[in-house]
Amino acid sequence: QVQLVESGGGLVQPGGSLRLSCAASGRTFSNYAMGWFRQAPGKEREFVAGISRSGIMTYYADSVKGRFTISRDNAKNTVYLQMNSLKPEDTAVYYCAAGQVLAGIRSGKYDYWGQGTQVTVSS
Repeated sequence: QVQLVESGGGLVQPGGSLRLSCAASGRTFSNYAMGWFRQAPGKEREFVAGISRSGIMTYYADSVKGRFTISRDNAKNTVYLQMNSLKPEDTAVYYCAAGQVLAGIRSGKYDYWGQGTQVTVSS
């Protein structure tokens, strides 16, 4: 089993920034591709960003390209999501996920996910 714990969410104004962290434990972190998903009230969970096991390859949803950056530190078993130029439509619960391959995570296939952290973008 893999346990994932997200942190770093909060209330920010439009145009502000947040950095989310996801700490993993239980199994070898470097064996997993990682990703971030978000879910707004009344909407389906959507893919936000993903990163390969090595950290070399990354993918982003079109809605966040140029604003969000995903990264990982395998030595610390942690994946990050730097969010800049935040918009009200970014408001959602953000979930960290772990899966076998990045392509699978992009399509919503993953083995583990955390409890989520709330991000609210509002004036």
